[in-house]
Amino acid sequence: MISEKMIGMVQNSSAIRAMFEEGKKMAAIYGAENVYDFSLGNPNVPAPQAVKEAAIDILEHEDALMLHGYMSNSGYEDVRAAVAASLNSRFGTAFHEENILMTVGAAGGLNVICKTLLNPGDEVLTFAPYFGEYRSYVSNYDGVLKAVPANTIDFQPNLEQFSEMITEKTKAVIVNSPNNPTGVVYSEETIVKMAEILRGKQREFGTSIYLISDEPYRELAYDGVEVPYLTKYYENTIVGYSFSKSLSLPGERIGYLVLPDEMDDSELIRGAANVANRILGYVNAPSLFQRVIARCLDAKADVEYYNRNRETLYSGLQKAGFTCVRPQGAFYLFVKSPMEDEKQFCDMAKKYHLLLVPGSSFGCPGYVRLAYCVAYETIVNALPKFDALAQECGLN
Repeated sequence: MISEKMIGMVQNSSAIRAMFEEGKKMAAIYGAENVYDFSLGNPNVPAPQAVKEAAIDILEHEDALMLHGYMSNSGYEDVRAAVAASLNSRFGTAFHEENILMTVGAAGGLNVICKTLLNPGDEVLTFAPYFGEYRSYVSNYDGVLKAVPANTIDFQPNLEQFSEMITEKTKAVIVNSPNNPTGVVYSEETIVKMAEILRGKQREFGTSIYLISDEPYRELAYDGVEVPYLTKYYENTIVGYSFSKSLSLPGERIGYLVLPDEMDDSELIRGAANVANRILGYVNAPSLFQRVIARCLDAKADVEYYNRNRETLYSGLQKAGFTCVRPQGAFYLFVKSPMEDEKQFCDMAKKYHLLLVPGSSFGCPGYVRLAYCVAYETIVNALPKFDALAQECGLN
């Protein structure tokens, strides 16, 4: 018999993955070109050529025993130094290699820092809508995830309720900007006010509250929108990053944590995170792709591809009568369901071979998420289906 905790997790398994698997079944029946799968945030833009060239050169010229062997649990020293230097150049920070811990993607990094920080019963706040896996990441270490209700006007964090929900048990806050699922970028004004609230609550309770910034979509921002770098606004900030989206490498599982000197108990946290990386079974981040990304820190996937998809899908849905906030980043649209039960709406959409993810998966019922990191032709061909769906729902 499996563990009781896993029974609950299996029952609440990701709706995103379930929809993705259903899409594969539908494609086998109707043909992939006739199924419009907006379920999974799987980049459709090829990795930059620099990634391929770096991998080939490393495999051909670097010492194989060294390349495929163990290294420090935190990762190669020269790779971490390169990451720190890149961040310093871009954001005016002052990190060094000891501030960087290479991780198995952002998900691995978030699990490492939750393992490092959380005692059973510690509370972690996040803002609805939020990436549903946060529930599991926090539960893995017997923490309690509490979601601040969504501000459905513009999906900036609801700071008034946030302040009211912080208690002496609050250990951390997870933020995600550009946001999955809304595509909203948290403004500098929002971040400044959030930092002020957190400092005040730390003084009130005599505790340390860590702000964990989950940033896999940082480079995917449009219309000149700036994404604030949070370590510059709040001392107890930890950054989790992944190259899954910026370099279109989701399957390679490569990312890092930034653990600044300025945070409380910084040296102790860095040492504990290093151990957590090992005992969680990651041991270290993948060696080949540590070396690859060190050569590709200035490379980026083609954001204009996503921007064209964004403009086309957003405009088409608006014309069909659907309502959604215009995304500023990432590659998602968060659309208001025309039916009270958005799961029923998702089921209706399947009749048109449209695969959408219910907002309740993100702690925000009444909405659906569309991932537009798909082929442009998929969006163009799907728009007539959305028109027909809108007509059935009485939107036009």
